[in-house]
Amino acid sequence: MEEVWAEHRPAVFGVAYRLLGTVGDAEDVEQDVWLRAASADLSGVRDLRAWLVTVAARRAYDILRSARVRRETYVGPWLPEPLLTGPDASEPVIVDDSVSTAMLLVMDHLSPAERVAFVLHDVFEVSYDRIAEVLGTTAAAGRQLASRARRRITAAKEQPRADSAERARVLAAFRAAYEAGDLEGLVALLHPEAVYVTDGGGRVRAARRLITGGERIAMVLLRVARWQEPATAVPLEVGGEPALGLYRSGALTCVDTYDIAADGRILAIHRQLNPDKLARVRISAS
Repeated sequence: MEEVWAEHRPAVFGVAYRLLGTVGDAEDVEQDVWLRAASADLSGVRDLRAWLVTVAARRAYDILRSARVRRETYVGPWLPEPLLTGPDASEPVIVDDSVSTAMLLVMDHLSPAERVAFVLHDVFEVSYDRIAEVLGTTAAAGRQLASRARRRITAAKEQPRADSAERARVLAAFRAAYEAGDLEGLVALLHPEAVYVTDGGGRVRAARRLITGGERIAMVLLRVARWQEPATAVPLEVGGEPALGLYRSGALTCVDTYDIAADGRILAIHRQLNPDKLARVRISAS
């Protein structure tokens, strides 16, 4: 069982993280699934991966519905917990655009049932019959939920996004302009209608509302930088995309992820400041 678990664990964690947006909750789901699998008679299970993924989805679905209640009392904007991927990841992670910050935020506007149906079918290729079992509905209803979610996600992604090489180029230019205090350079990289979102969770100082407009965002970024001690910006890979971690006095203070259009302009900056959500981001500041 341990060998089989090692093979399928990334999928179990992957479905839970995509549904919940938090590494800690996804790890808890992963542990619950492991305990159930280790004590179950699986001799009659034909597709073990599908079985494990649906068990994880069912547990995550319960958490997701209760999380909606907790979210109503969350202080300020909510952002997903950064998931290190690529060479920064401590464990194997299944990576596609559904783990990007931008996609997780789009999915956060879906109903819990829509999110489960979309993730299970479109990302993990789970049949609608199994999805119906998770949601306590029919296969036809599961198909409708996934279709509705797909339409909403497609509409939200109407503007083409930059490829990986362009994202890396833009991020390098942004980092250089930020470290140099180059206001004009930052403004040139930001879309005029860009959005800046900060998540402090009530634990640290952060903007309680969205900041919009490329020039205004650039001014806020540089003004905040002047108030604080100098920061070291370290390139990271978060959710399969380039990101930056800012360190002050050797401690990680935030993780920035970026939504970048195909024309190379930044559509959104998502700054995770909540120390509870940074606790699992372990990477050297050097």
